[in-house]
Amino acid sequence: MAKKVVVGLSGGVDSSVAAYLLKKKGYDVIGVTMHMWQPEGDLTEPVSVADARKVAEALDIPFYVCDFKEVFEEKVMNYFVDEYLQGRTPNPCNTCNRYVKWEALLARAKELGADYIATGHYARIIQLPNGRYSIKTSATSSKDQTYALYNLTQEQLAHTLMPVGEYTKDEIRQIAAEANIPVAQKKDSMEICFIPDNDYASFIEKKAGEKVPGPGNFVTTDGTVIGQHKGITHYTIGQRKGLNLSMGHPVFVTKICARTGDVVIGKNEDVFSNTLICDKVNFMGMESLEEPRKVMAKIRYAHKGDICLLEKMDNDRIKCTFENPVRAITPGQAVVFYEQDYVLGGGTIIE
Repeated sequence: MAKKVVVGLSGGVDSSVAAYLLKKKGYDVIGVTMHMWQPEGDLTEPVSVADARKVAEALDIPFYVCDFKEVFEEKVMNYFVDEYLQGRTPNPCNTCNRYVKWEALLARAKELGADYIATGHYARIIQLPNGRYSIKTSATSSKDQTYALYNLTQEQLAHTLMPVGEYTKDEIRQIAAEANIPVAQKKDSMEICFIPDNDYASFIEKKAGEKVPGPGNFVTTDGTVIGQHKGITHYTIGQRKGLNLSMGHPVFVTKICARTGDVVIGKNEDVFSNTLICDKVNFMGMESLEEPRKVMAKIRYAHKGDICLLEKMDNDRIKCTFENPVRAITPGQAVVFYEQDYVLGGGTIIE
């Protein structure tokens, strides 16, 4: 009997080809679209759902729409707002992957009697010699999405398939075209799905209301006030644009102080640092960190990675010391540890 797999169909080309490839391999494929967000007052079917439905029809597979709006609001949108209110810059995709695209989808898949879930991520799942599952980098470094998947559990990885990770984007589009998949030429989505206009501050103000901190002071590292800012939710570490400060040289955000409402300003060299501390650590390729360990680490999605030393601290925190200074270490973002071409683990940067 064929193994049953639930594919999370987003309406894009990657997940559509994932479903096609798995059906071609002999899996019993079910398409599921996760309805996670919709503009307030809009009762029409989202384009993503309509496109996913067309794909399922073209592939001749069963199709379901699952309403995950409640869990998405709680785990992703509220988290996003709360982090900004604390002066941090969150990565909602990492949270969504763990708690919605995997946790909620896997639970629904089990209800449908499926053995696996599958997604269109550019990554690969491997089982290491120590028996643990990990995420391996994709066949194409330009589209590698392992950074956003570091938080998945062993249970989730054991029941996940990622067929797209073996291909380049061009190859995926070619497969889609040859298979007459309706979304073969659909453009990739780049923005955060629930903030399509990229105006984070307005979204936060709408969601948080009176909780949103008002204007505060731009200050230098010694505390000198040099101007007024619009509110801490408008800024992130390393930011240069939109500061409207005439200092005679380029200036950047180096720190955000939620307690005082200050945004600290410095020169470019002030944005570089050798160390960070992270918590909420999820180990993937190993069970825990007992001894100092040298790894490659990425501090944001687009970061190519730098060598650093991991050291265990109290309260399940990890200190990362980089061999060379790295730019704009940002509280709220993830730091992900790599060994060779797979994910060792990762955590949330706290300082």
